[in-house]
Amino acid sequence: MITSRQIRAARALLGWTQEMLADTALVALTALKRLESDRLDVRDTTRDAVRKALEEHGVIFLSSARGLGVMLVDQPEDKPAAPLETSGQKRG
Repeated sequence: MITSRQIRAARALLGWTQEMLADTALVALTALKRLESDRLDVRDTTRDAVRKALEEHGVIFLSSARGLGVMLVDQPEDKPAAPLETSGQKRG
C-alpha cells in the first residue's frame, strides 16, 4: 500500500497541486487532502484511483527492505505508463 508521504513526493515530482491530482484521479479534493494527511478514514478506492493516476503519468512507487520511495520515469507522450514490478513484487 502506498503511503501519504509517497503520494506527496510523487505529486511534487510531477509539479502538481492537490487540485490537479484530485481532478486527474477523479476524486474529491477533501478525500485527497485526508489521504495526504495520513488519516486512516480514506477509502481504498480513493487510494487506488490516486495511485493509478500517478502511475499513468510516469510515477513508480518503490518498496524495499531499506525503505519506501518514488521515481519518475520518462515516457513517450502518446503512450501511458504501464504498471511495473518493483522489488520482485507485482502491484495489484
